[in-house]
Amino acid sequence: MVARKQFLLRIDPGLWADVEKWAADELRSVNAQIEWALREAIRRRKGQGRPDAGGGARSGATPGA
Repeated sequence: MVARKQFLLRIDPGLWADVEKWAADELRSVNAQIEWALREAIRRRKGQGRPDAGGGARSGATPGA
């Protein structure tokens, strides 16, 4: 298993609710959704290839985990 960095995230309740709904719509946990969104932002910033087809952070992610 890959080691993961843990950190505390303070987030506006309205933004949390939006991310929670977005994650549920894509069958991801909130954690996996945030990680996917960050990876996509970094990929776009670096100007790399095609968008993630949904595999990346979604693989092995348990909804609600």
